[in-house]
This record gives sequence, C-alpha cells and structure tokens, in this order.
Amino acid sequence: MNARGLALLEAGDLDAALDCFDRALATRPDRDELHHNRGRVLWLQGQLEAALASFEQALALAPGRLDSFDGLAQAALHLCDWKRVERIGPELAQRVAAGEPVSPWLLLGYSGDAMLQLRCARNNIAARIPHFPPLWRGERYGHARIRVAYISSDFRAHVVANQIAELITRHDRGRFEIIGLATSKDDGSAIRARLAQNFDRFFDLSAMNHLERAAAVRQLETDVLVDLNGHTDGENFAVLAQRAAPRQLSWLGYPGTTGADFLDRLIVDSVVAPDAREFSEPLLHLPGSYFVSDTSRAIGPPPSRAEAGLPEEGFVFCSFINNWKITAPVFAIWMRLLQQVSGSVLWLRQSGGGADANLRKAAAGHGIDPARILFAAHAPDEMYLARQARADLFLDTQPYNAHATACDALWAGLPVVTQRGTAFAGRVAASLLTAVGLPELITESAQDYEALAQVLARDPARLKSVRAKLAVNRSHMPLFDTTGFARRIESAFLALP
Repeated sequence: MNARGLALLEAGDLDAALDCFDRALATRPDRDELHHNRGRVLWLQGQLEAALASFEQALALAPGRLDSFDGLAQAALHLCDWKRVERIGPELAQRVAAGEPVSPWLLLGYSGDAMLQLRCARNNIAARIPHFPPLWRGERYGHARIRVAYISSDFRAHVVANQIAELITRHDRGRFEIIGLATSKDDGSAIRARLAQNFDRFFDLSAMNHLERAAAVRQLETDVLVDLNGHTDGENFAVLAQRAAPRQLSWLGYPGTTGADFLDRLIVDSVVAPDAREFSEPLLHLPGSYFVSDTSRAIGPPPSRAEAGLPEEGFVFCSFINNWKITAPVFAIWMRLLQQVSGSVLWLRQSGGGADANLRKAAAGHGIDPARILFAAHAPDEMYLARQARADLFLDTQPYNAHATACDALWAGLPVVTQRGTAFAGRVAASLLTAVGLPELITESAQDYEALAQVLARDPARLKSVRAKLAVNRSHMPLFDTTGFARRIESAFLALP
C-alpha cells in the first residue's frame, strides 16, 4: 500500500495517495515511513498543521529521520509557529555541526549565520552528490557566438522565470547564443511559453535523468552553463557535478553558497557578498545589483482603499513576503510600530494553512487588536502591483529578506525599509535599495530599522520625498535597467578565464 501511495503521489493524485497511506496506517501505525509520506501529501495539499503532526509522529518513531525533521522544521516556519521554531533552531544548528545533510534552503529561514550556511551546504553536497568523470575535458569549441545555457526547474509559473524573462530578450545576439534548458515539465503557463519563444533554442529535459541531461549539455557544446536553482526544489547538482561545460556558474535562484567544488563562480554583487570567506565558490561581482527583474510588467490602475480591503484612514505598513519569512523578533517590532502609530494597520499576504490565524493570535499577545492585521488575497500580477499604491511603507524581514517582493514594491513605487543582514539572504533588499539609489532606507541594526520605520510613518513630508526620489530613480538607476544588466552580465561572461 505504501508503494502504491508513493506512485500516486508521484503522479500527482494527492487524494488517492493520502487514502493509501491512511489505510496502511490503520494496520501499521508503527511504520515511520507511512507517517512521513502522509505528511508529504498533506503538505502539498496545504494542510500544514496536519502535515506537521505527521512529521512529528514519524520522528517520534524514528528520531534519526532527517527528511521528517526537515518537513517538521519547514512546516513550523510556514505556520509561524514560533514557539516550535525557537525549539527547532538550536537542534538544526547542532545537526549541521554534526555533519548531517540538513536542507540548506531550510536553514536560510532559521539562521543568518553565514559560516553555518556554508557548512550546511558542504554537508549536503558531500552526502548526496557523487563524483563523476568530467564530460568536458578541455576542448575548445570556437563557436562564432558564445553559447550560454540557463538551466532551471523553474521555467514555469515561478518567480525566477518572471525575473529573467526580459533579460533573455535583451542579450546581445551578435555575440551570444542563449539556450534554455528546462528540467521541469511544461505547466502550460504564459511565462513558460514566453521563455520557450525567446530563447534561441529551448529544450525540455524533464523526461531525462541526470546522466542524459549532462550529456545533452555536452552535446550542445555549451560554453557557459548558468544554474538558476542552487539548493532549491528540482536542483541540478547531479548534472553540474559531471562537468559538462567549461564554465559553470550559480546565479539568482538560491541566495547563498552551494558548497560545491564543481561551480566556477557564484554571481553576486558587493552588497550581498562582501566577504568571500562565506562562500565555497569564487565570486563574480556584478556592478550595481546581481538581481534582475522584468521591467515590461504593467501596473494596473490602483484600487480604492475599500476595494483593497483597507480602512479609509490610517497609515498602512505592508509586507507581501511569504509568511514563513516572518520571525518572532521582526513581528515584535511590527507590533510596536502599530502601537506607536495610531490608527495604523499591517497588510500581509494571505497564506492560509493556519499561519494567518497564528499571526493574528500573536498580535493579540502583543496587545494589538487582531483586526489591525489585514491579509491580501492572491491577485493577477497587474493588480498585485497596483494595490501597492495603497500601502505607505514596506517592512522587510530577517534573517531572510524580501527579494522579488521587495523588488516588486520598488517597481510599484513603494519604499522599502530593511536591515542589512549577516548573510546573503539577509542582504538582498540592501542590494536592491543601493541599486535604486535609496541607501538611506538601509539600516544596520534592529533598533535602527524600527526607528526609521517609525520616523517615516510619523513624518509625511519625509516619506513623500522618499517616494518622489524613488519615482525618479526607477527610470535611470541600475536596478531597473535590464538592457544595462544584460551588458554587465555579458561582460562578466566574457571575462571568465
């Protein structure tokens, strides 16, 4: 029954898979793998509290199950279950220190310790990725144009696909041939179709195993292979480990070191990566920001405050990040801001699964009326961007910043206040603000972050001046100059030894 459930899970039939695991558990409640697999299905169904309980039961039966520990830790983050998060954090660090291959992506949400992140990434690569004989053995291809291939499992309805869509059209086709290598199936989305059309050549490698994918990269005589995954779902390390291209780079999808010795460079900027000791890869610093976005995106007409679900009066703090990035210390600052700014509200992204209720409950624990925590439902891109005009100030998070969401806010004309973090994932908003010419919105401590947000909320003239500066800077600063970004990353490709 377990094997049947796994097959149904792989096929995407979640209800039938869950039924299989439930039936199996009715007769074998002592089998940890059944509880774990049940948790996986519940997670995919968005039943986060039930998933957490299943992972917890699997761990009770088999304390050494790292996959169940990862599942439990991830569910706690997504539920904003901060008491559990506080208990898990030290154990997570202990597991990394002991050499266990904890998920590096998971660790980013728990810790801003850059050296711990490096150790975690190295543990993961060492435990999971075997050594392969290289497919590329020093051959010189001599193409008329340099062949740059971007490989990703996220050429689908995903933020990374949205970020690079315009860049693909801006590359200099006189000097570069731009190839797309998709390792996920076609999801039928508009962004998948757009990318497939705009790459010079686009290949769906989803049906191939890692050996076949690496062989395809080598057969294409790829000069530069750019991995957009890092330690994210659908990662490509087993392909990269086979050294199918002369130069292999990591960029954009994962804000941290990979811990891999088969990547030649990590594409960064001086703000997100000021210290090379935190990284296993040699660093390739881009001028401006390492971050890219699609500036062809339209912004719809702003809704009224009522249409946006906001009160007619009062200051609107917002943070449209994924709620798993909200930590207890950051939320405490936000609650103090609501106390200090009369009539203000906090506008967050609706997530469901129990997190929204937990956030409102936490607000009540800080003495804040839970009705002052508002949630914005999912909306099409034009409306998602447009409604940010009704917010007054975007509040960033630590240890994992808003990344694409902070960029979206700036594109929509909404100022972002951030605290510079202690690792890559916590410095991205500082990079964005530097590249859009608003370094005055970067703070260096939690205290300064809170103070600046309070000052801007209480000084309408100062906030208006910041918004006006942002409106001007959007048109000429590096952050939203995608053509300029294309030239900068191309220069970096050309300078590779």
